[in-house]
Amino acid sequence: MAEQKVAVVTGASRGIGRAIALELAASGAFVVINYNGSKERAEEVKAEIEKNGGSAEIYQCNVSEFDACEEFLKHVVKEYGRIDILVNNAGITRDGLLMKMSEEDFDQVIDVNLKGTFNTIRFVSRQMLKQRSGRIINMSSVVGISGNAGQANYASSKAGVIGLTKAAARELASRGITVNAIAPGFIETEMTDVLSDAVKEASIAQIPLGKFGKPEDIAKTAAFLASDAAGYITGQVIQVDGGMAI
Repeated sequence: MAEQKVAVVTGASRGIGRAIALELAASGAFVVINYNGSKERAEEVKAEIEKNGGSAEIYQCNVSEFDACEEFLKHVVKEYGRIDILVNNAGITRDGLLMKMSEEDFDQVIDVNLKGTFNTIRFVSRQMLKQRSGRIINMSSVVGISGNAGQANYASSKAGVIGLTKAAARELASRGITVNAIAPGFIETEMTDVLSDAVKEASIAQIPLGKFGKPEDIAKTAAFLASDAAGYITGQVIQVDGGMAI
């Protein structure tokens, strides 16, 4: 039997990250559930994975902190001997119009969404280079492709993730490591639950398939990119957005 793959999923205590953790565990991976906020919610994801016959652990780390990421990923390698899959899902929003946006709101979003993605790739790549294998999957957004009023910070961070994905894919390809990004559109999560009905209706009007996606739509795409079936795909941005950014 092949050795069990070790997957690290950042921001995995809820929403899309939770769905990805569950999907990777269902496909046989040992999943390290990273969280920064609620330990209780991370424990719930771990319990659900174990109830379904999978295995997982939780680990608190703010991905925007360079040294904390080093400590986190060194711990994973020390405990489990390898890292086969990294999913950079942790992200925040601090929406506001450009001319009113504070420096802090801009910096925080860049620090978590873009720098956090750099931090984890930085510390995972050494281990993956040693293994001569690995799958890195970064979460971008339809907003990083098309832009969105009121989200200059978020759109910048997610466009940056695309550039980082392509650069890392070129650097790491010779050692059998693939690096891809997923660009979700509107997905049914706590982040979209808070939108007013009018905003939801206006959003759905922009989506050719006429509905929001589900976290599982993103999770299944991530599981495919993490699988052997996606071995010849690297440096790509897979849009899972119902046709929003055709």
